Amino acid sequence: MEEAGTETLTKLELQIMQVIWKLGPSNVAGVQAGLEQELAYTTVQTMLNILERKGKLKRKLKGRAFVYSATVTEAIASGSAVRDLINRMFGGSSEELVMSLIKTRQIDAEKIVELTKRLEEEGGGQ
Repeated sequence: MEEAGTETLTKLELQIMQVIWKLGPSNVAGVQAGLEQELAYTTVQTMLNILERKGKLKRKLKGRAFVYSATVTEAIASGSAVRDLINRMFGGSSEELVMSLIKTRQIDAEKIVELTKRLEEEGGGQ
């Protein structure tokens, strides 16, 4: 079993987590209202319970309703998704990911230079 926060989220799980990250602790109705797409209350409730079982959320009974809050940050979840993508699509090579971005014109060499400078300014360069 994977450590909490390292398992990749499905598209719907991610949408629900984004509502929680944006709104903070929320009940089912709050999450349902925060979603862009219309989903049945029971569907949202089921998804919240799945995320809680996966360790992405914790829940606390407040009155008669559970309030769900995130146990993983958006940064941890996105880092996990990027690692998963690199492992599955690029054989674990982040260099191959960058080359693919350049080859498909999703990013150009000038942008990479700009990002490298920004990283060094923030103290993240090695």
